[in-house]
Amino acid sequence: MMLAITFLGLLLITFLIGRVVPIDPVLAVVGDKASPQVYEKARIAMGLHLPLWKQFLIYIANVFTGNLGTSVLTANPVIDDILRVFPATFELAVTATVIGILLGIPLGIFSAVKQGSFWDHAVRVIGLFGHSLPIFWLGLMGLMVFYVRLDLLPGPGRVDIFYEGIVPPVTGFLVVDSIVAGEWDIFKSALHHLILPASLLGYYSMAYLLRMTRSFMIEQLGQEYILTARVKGVKEWAVIWGHALGNCAISLITVIALSFGTLLEGSVLTETVFAWPGLGLYLTNSLLNADMNAVLGCTIVVGAIFLGVNLFSDFLYKVVDPRAR
Repeated sequence: MMLAITFLGLLLITFLIGRVVPIDPVLAVVGDKASPQVYEKARIAMGLHLPLWKQFLIYIANVFTGNLGTSVLTANPVIDDILRVFPATFELAVTATVIGILLGIPLGIFSAVKQGSFWDHAVRVIGLFGHSLPIFWLGLMGLMVFYVRLDLLPGPGRVDIFYEGIVPPVTGFLVVDSIVAGEWDIFKSALHHLILPASLLGYYSMAYLLRMTRSFMIEQLGQEYILTARVKGVKEWAVIWGHALGNCAISLITVIALSFGTLLEGSVLTETVFAWPGLGLYLTNSLLNADMNAVLGCTIVVGAIFLGVNLFSDFLYKVVDPRAR
């Protein structure tokens, strides 16, 4: 119920934004040289002559039928554009999240176990840099070092330009689709292009997960049940990885879900720096060209993703912790 109310609230906000921004949606379609008669016909066709409450009901009906309007920039339905670019963003966010989990959680546990030591401070500094440095600056520095100076990794883009459009989309993950198609040169190119942006986003995710994992573990390691387990002679690795981490699982699921959702909607600057053809770059181009249908459509999709991630988190709670069932 709360998810439905939240989503309706999101629709109301995006609807009002579309009506109060100083951009005439009719002029965006017909152009500023259209005659008054053409302007009025377009206004009626778009339903803008109706009362706001009727416009909102029509807006809700259109969203639930997948009609997010037509992009002024591409002249395609916004939903088609989003379905075309979203797999690239999803591939980037999933890879970065995996990197963040594999590095952030173990480092957070290590830092908590070594609390107050030199290693704890060193790990916290690493996390502080990842959480504080602007992601676009990291992207530019990464390109300058690994692409321009060292020539170890390719430059912007998702794949070398002469490989574009060769692999038919199956999963939307270019590294996977190239394997399915047996195009190993394209797989190598796609993987090399993925490494730098995914690693930088993964570093950002790792910093967040590290900080939260350390906090959760320090809290659990100070509990009486941990002291009891140690007094009973339970091995230290079992105390840390079994007892303490097990009781952090619910909190970590929430943090990972939020991190993943943040990467999906927060990869705008990364995709812009790396010319990554995903939702972030599409949204940036739409903003620069005042394409409000595309901007609001992307906003709705990102909001729906956040709600879906939260719903999936609730499901995982019940799987991990029987007490939540």
